[in-house]
Amino acid sequence: MDRLSYALLKLFAGYESAPQEQKKKRLAEAVGHVSSLKAIAGNLSVIHEKDHWSPIQKEERHTTLSLPIVSVRGVGSRMAELLAKKNLTTIEDMLYFLPRHYEDRRMVCRITETVPGIKQTISGKITFADIHFYGRRKIFEVTVDDGYGTLKAKWFKGREAFLRGTFKPEKRIILTGKVTGFPFEREMIHPDFEILDDSEDQLLHFKRIVPVYSEMEGLHQKTLRRIMWHVVRDYASHLESHIPEEIIRKRKLMSIRDAICQVHFPAADQEIEAYQENRSDAHRSLIYDEFFFFQLGMALRKRGELLERGIAFRPGGKMLKRFYEILPFNLTNAQQRVISEIQQDMTSIRSMNRLLQGDVGSGKTIVAMAAMIIASENGYQATMMAPTEILAEQHYRNLKVWSEKIGLRIELLTGGLKTAEKINIQAKLMTGEIDIAIGTHALIQGEVSFRNLGMVIVDEQHRFGVLQRSMLRKKGIVPDILVMTATPIPRTLAMTVYGDLDISVIDELPPGKKEIMTKIFSETQRNRVYDIIRREVQKGNQIFIVYPLVAESEGLDLRDATQMSEHLQKDIFPECRIGLIHGRMRGCEKDQVMEAFTGKKIQILVSTTVIEVGIDVPKASLIVIEHAERFGLSQLHQLRGRVGRSDIPSFCILLAHHSRSDDARNRLRIMEETNDGFRIAEEDLMIRGPGEFMGTRQAGLPDFRVANIIRDARILSHAKNDAFSLVEDDPRLEKTGHLSLLETLSKRWAGRLDLAKTG
Repeated sequence: MDRLSYALLKLFAGYESAPQEQKKKRLAEAVGHVSSLKAIAGNLSVIHEKDHWSPIQKEERHTTLSLPIVSVRGVGSRMAELLAKKNLTTIEDMLYFLPRHYEDRRMVCRITETVPGIKQTISGKITFADIHFYGRRKIFEVTVDDGYGTLKAKWFKGREAFLRGTFKPEKRIILTGKVTGFPFEREMIHPDFEILDDSEDQLLHFKRIVPVYSEMEGLHQKTLRRIMWHVVRDYASHLESHIPEEIIRKRKLMSIRDAICQVHFPAADQEIEAYQENRSDAHRSLIYDEFFFFQLGMALRKRGELLERGIAFRPGGKMLKRFYEILPFNLTNAQQRVISEIQQDMTSIRSMNRLLQGDVGSGKTIVAMAAMIIASENGYQATMMAPTEILAEQHYRNLKVWSEKIGLRIELLTGGLKTAEKINIQAKLMTGEIDIAIGTHALIQGEVSFRNLGMVIVDEQHRFGVLQRSMLRKKGIVPDILVMTATPIPRTLAMTVYGDLDISVIDELPPGKKEIMTKIFSETQRNRVYDIIRREVQKGNQIFIVYPLVAESEGLDLRDATQMSEHLQKDIFPECRIGLIHGRMRGCEKDQVMEAFTGKKIQILVSTTVIEVGIDVPKASLIVIEHAERFGLSQLHQLRGRVGRSDIPSFCILLAHHSRSDDARNRLRIMEETNDGFRIAEEDLMIRGPGEFMGTRQAGLPDFRVANIIRDARILSHAKNDAFSLVEDDPRLEKTGHLSLLETLSKRWAGRLDLAKTG
């Protein structure tokens, strides 16, 4: 129940038994509250009368929503430039530019009736605005008088010139904040404020639930709110969704137009807490709408895979059996289960489209090799694409040993090869003389063709864009697809990004693999860290030291790999052989450094995150990560996986630099507590959000305007179930009322959903 309604009920509690004078006083206050309610309702009717929409042609809707924001009343070229900095360039962008929070200004209190410790709104005239000294402390003080009492607003921080220019005597002002100073003079410290102009409709800014938008330099909230009022009033009627009526009724959804109106300018009787937490009916309807159309695209893509005739491979034969025999260990139960799932897909007539998740060291490469052997035994070629030459070469070295023992022909194709070598390998791929091709982006170049590609494997898939994965897939007719990642992906994120893929998880590490002991150290403990490094070198082990930057940066106060490698060699570990590797080095230079490190010619390798994936050095027992607070948890987990590759005890030191980053240190403690990549990924996703966690542009994860896959996981699940059920019932969306869904889908996610069938 909103505040005004509550206040009215309170006034009439015990009314009958109250003295006559008190009854009169209560009635007078009640009349004031009713007037406020009427004002709010009248003001909102401008928007909410739009329930009766006039017919608008589809072409007109789409064209209008695409208009530049200078078409909006009150928006000129200068203001359009400011809005463009927030990526707001069209009318549709503005409609989906939702408030970041709300203020309850439905009840503007008299200053004399304010109560301590509660956020309240008062309005009055400025009678004084100037600097006031309390001892040596300088405070900017504003006195406000509402005709019933006075209140002082105080600013301890802020530019004096700005404050003097803003708060001028005789101006009317709204202040919102907690009132303190009882029982003496009432005051607010750093309150939210707005200066009122007599010429404008003040009911847009108070006596209502007021939307507050993201801050923009040069644009006051009052101006932005007025612009949004015009946008919503004049253009919300052009929005459309076309979600089927039966789903709208089932999920109790509002129309997209009403939802947009309510989210920007909530009606008087709404619960402000629901709006603050993005769980109002209006928010829920917009969130569902976004999720539904994305999941509809996922369902259509997956249905397309089901209907697309693929290669029905025969199950593994003698070659696969021989592969298992030459392994010096038994497969884990998880590996056996995943290989069984993959083999079942491969023997099906439909094309396989599967995501394989497995933590660092879980044995994904062996699973991938088993899949490639099945393809080869059936007379087809297989390929594996890795994001870096270092990782591709490592895969090639491991797979070459197995391939030669079981009679398969394998080659490596990377950009670093000489032209003659590339031409030779390309010719062999075309004639079918190569069974397995390992490589980098070089595999997707136009001049590369396969004779009969049947299996495509993409390693560390999040490093590739959807277009790159699609290009590799098109090298075959309808090859089976296996994408692999060592970055554990939480269920909610996997359900969103890979809704069209089947998912396999290797959730078991090989027997005997030891956990990596992890410890956070502060800058003051640097010498202790150096002592630990010396002890590991004396044992004959090797060390990684990772820095966030290649070279010194003027804008960032961070240590860098280039300078620190020189400092460590000259001043700290002159007796050790230290190497340097980073992403700006040429491929051949990186190869030389890694060969020297693998061959134990280098004891300490200073690097950037170029060693994040795929580096396998069995004698590496310690990794030190400088400025650990600058990295995401999942990235730290990947870096930590560079050690612990053998049976020697291994350690990870997180060197956090800034004492002010207490939040970062608390976040890093999860690394001390667990080696479980999935738990770490969940924490990382909660902290950083889905876009940054996945690398939105690379992963193909859409930029949801309203929805949040973590906060709104339940709505996501409902939308996925509804969308997939609809496509199951009507695979081509041919039923009455479903044709418009495709049109809406193509407008929402133009080009995003049909680029790649590899997720």
